Amino acid sequence: MRSWNPAVLCGVGIAMLAGLVIAQEQGPNREPSTTVARPRKPDAGSTTPDTDTDQPKIPSRLSKKNAPDTTGLATFKSDVDIVTVDVAVLDNKGRFIPGIPAGNFRVSEDNVPQPVKSINPGEAPLTVALVVEFSARFQQFYSQTWFQTLSAAWGFMESLKPDDYVAVVAYDIRPEILTDFTTDKSKVRDAMQRMNIPAFSEANLYDALTDTADRMSGIDGRKAIVVITSGIDTFSKLNYGEARKKLQESGVPVYPIGMMQALRIMAEAYGALGPIQNLDFLQADNALRTFAKETGGMAFFPRFYGEFPTIFQNIQQALRNQYVLTYEPSNKAHDGTYRKIKVELVNPATNEPLKVTDEKGKPMKYQIIAKSGYKAPREVE
Repeated sequence: MRSWNPAVLCGVGIAMLAGLVIAQEQGPNREPSTTVARPRKPDAGSTTPDTDTDQPKIPSRLSKKNAPDTTGLATFKSDVDIVTVDVAVLDNKGRFIPGIPAGNFRVSEDNVPQPVKSINPGEAPLTVALVVEFSARFQQFYSQTWFQTLSAAWGFMESLKPDDYVAVVAYDIRPEILTDFTTDKSKVRDAMQRMNIPAFSEANLYDALTDTADRMSGIDGRKAIVVITSGIDTFSKLNYGEARKKLQESGVPVYPIGMMQALRIMAEAYGALGPIQNLDFLQADNALRTFAKETGGMAFFPRFYGEFPTIFQNIQQALRNQYVLTYEPSNKAHDGTYRKIKVELVNPATNEPLKVTDEKGKPMKYQIIAKSGYKAPREVE
């Protein structure tokens, strides 16, 4: 039986990553294959109909008619004079902190304190779009990143509860909806079987994220986007600033899971990554952190497969267990402007930051996760 030297395996992994980074764009596969890419346009003179058209809006099955009873638990949105914000308060281990009195919450809009009308804790089914980068740039067939991407995607799908709605969107040069929102996990498994051999070497993250967020902006209930990605954007129509603004305005929390962390560490240690490639990855990580922070989500960068279960648990705890704050904004103008929101925990007696202790009475650090703002409606809306 042949034995493998760990140093050789490490070198192979580093060489694979370096080769992927510096490789020329290979373009679309011309031969038929099992792929998540949309069918290419037919050649001139072909009788095959053109199926490469824009996807319609995702018609979520979690509609007002058949949605579970989530009274008082509506996700962040703005109506005429009411704003509702979902807030998660987590300890330093990512666990939800329950039982915080309503009087300890303070909400400011554009630095102006707002009177909170109601605060209700609760748990509700989720509506999650799983957005997966699946391109020939990094997810080459049977590569380590291919295995890691599919392991994360399947693992998250299996962690959802029976009442949760999930849609799967894969992207390379463009996003493709593999399955619409459904609670039928067999349909999700069938859709994910299509992620086999990637076709295009582009990875247009910004377009995929903003397209999915735009489709989900009108969905009722507790919703989120979980994106499994390298963070690299190659050829999106939107730039970083434009994508950032659209995600802020969409009202959909983004939870990125950044891939390739271990490979990058090894490659950097052995000098297989040049300064430009290393900077590209660092900028990609920062972009994912910014998207998560400004939309009220969380960003994760696992180095080992064993971290996935904890990540999935943290995402679901942050989404299912939340305080739902409702307030009437003092700014009544319907001008379509973006308004910044800040949620804090304070001691009403001293107006100082609230000190939280654990079961042993020791001070405990905590994190407040909430959207950074919303877009006010216009008169015509």
